[in-house]
Amino acid sequence: MIALRLVRLIESHSEELAESLSHKCERPSRAADLKKVPGHDVRERAREVYRNLSDWLLAKTDDDIEHVYKVLGRRRAEQGVSMSALCWAILMTEESLWQFLDMEGMREKPLEILGSLEFLHLLDQFFDQAVYFATLGYES
Repeated sequence: MIALRLVRLIESHSEELAESLSHKCERPSRAADLKKVPGHDVRERAREVYRNLSDWLLAKTDDDIEHVYKVLGRRRAEQGVSMSALCWAILMTEESLWQFLDMEGMREKPLEILGSLEFLHLLDQFFDQAVYFATLGYES
């Protein structure tokens, strides 16, 4: 199944993906406030998502996502990170996955792509919830 293959590929490259995301967050960008966050914190957060992607997509409940991302939102607010920078970082975590899969040549046949729609839906749903709950945590 392509979805499982994609998740395993992402998880096995979690370190590389986290490092790449960390470098993107260090460069002047829309999220300059992220410089207020220690680099190891950004890397570890990304590494945790990438390394445990199958858990996040298949095993974690909405309550689990809510708890983790509300805490993250609160922490970023306390660190003086703007909400836009927080949301940008979460969205870049997802974007980095897509860039990685594209670089890995994960262009599949139409039938295989149809078989992965559930994976794509779960991935989008996870990151949408992450942004929502991080925003709630930020606002609290």
